[in-house]
Amino acid sequence: MQTNLAPFIKDTPQGIEADAILRSCVHCGFCTATCPTYQVLGDELDGPRGRIYLIKQVLEGAEPTKKTQQHLDRCLTCRNCESACPSGVQYGRLVDIGRSVVEEKVGRTALEKATRATLRKALLNKPLFNTAMKIGRAVRPLLPSALKAKVQPLRNAGTWPTAQHARTMIVLDNCVQNAMSPSIDFATARVLDKAGVTLKWVSAGGCCGALSHHLNAHDEAVTKVKANIDAWWPLIEAGAEAIVGTASGCSVMLKDYGHFMQHDAAYAEKAKRVAALSKDVSEVIAAEWPQLKAKVKASSDRISYHPPCTLQHGMKLKGGVEAMLKDIGFDLLPVADSHLCCGSAGTYSVLQPTISEELKSRKLKSLTAEGPSQIATSNIGCMTHLQSGTTLPVKHWIELLDERLA
Repeated sequence: MQTNLAPFIKDTPQGIEADAILRSCVHCGFCTATCPTYQVLGDELDGPRGRIYLIKQVLEGAEPTKKTQQHLDRCLTCRNCESACPSGVQYGRLVDIGRSVVEEKVGRTALEKATRATLRKALLNKPLFNTAMKIGRAVRPLLPSALKAKVQPLRNAGTWPTAQHARTMIVLDNCVQNAMSPSIDFATARVLDKAGVTLKWVSAGGCCGALSHHLNAHDEAVTKVKANIDAWWPLIEAGAEAIVGTASGCSVMLKDYGHFMQHDAAYAEKAKRVAALSKDVSEVIAAEWPQLKAKVKASSDRISYHPPCTLQHGMKLKGGVEAMLKDIGFDLLPVADSHLCCGSAGTYSVLQPTISEELKSRKLKSLTAEGPSQIATSNIGCMTHLQSGTTLPVKHWIELLDERLA
């Protein structure tokens, strides 16, 4: 693809990166066939190739409109297109740049600004979100059905292991997961304890920064990233082997810290080190699998597994969780179109509810087609979104492993 970027962005770090990405695109359209929003809406401009053309036009000087912004907003950033692309186009990074430029030029209505600010403040303020979840659970029977479906009963998290091993790892203290489903991190700590690893929480850290980043609150995202690096650095220097993300949506952000902070002189090298140490929990467990597998009590339950987009497309980690679940003995059922997004996509389910609900309906139809007893996944967002549409239990796969090791 030939480009001629406008002076306002041409020689900036964003412009240089966008130019390289645009030039790698060969217009083949393989991406369009795999795009969830194109499948729902049938509009070329609601597929990756169309959005790439829109971003190119804007970066070359064309004035974007509210319609331009709408097409970019409808993108799930699932990165399915990247998995399908034969040219290696880094679409996820390009759409982040495009959205940022378009938002600066087009702006947002007062309602849009208020909605996005409320989402950031509510989800990133732990005391506020924890209190809201407690109140929501207390009055759950009285809630409207749509809200009731999103406020699920709290599962017993069990106990955190007390043994101190020579090997240590750090777990990300997620912004919403510990209020919605603390059992995930507790299960991870118990599983790693059986592998001779101590998992440590660092309270000074917090949200990975992805939520702020994807809502174009760049400075806020940088602050979150720096806070995590500062909180983890003493443990990294003391020999922590890994930083474990138990939500794949967070894991993919952690792995991108090096790129995200590359132009920050004070944090670039530390961010690169953090990114190198960052692992999704599936990678960590896979490395310890030979000894853990020997301790597993087998199960023959029929289950369906939903691999989140952040796991299979963002981090290119395909098949690992499925292989371990099969090793445990689970009857892992076939799921049609397992490469497609469930519609959660962070705050997408709030900002684009119609498309999100359609994708959830399609995904649940595929997941339940063979009659599973429960559904497993790897990301709190997917887990909560899917659970809101089914009475079947939806759990993080690490919880299933913990149950079989108990």
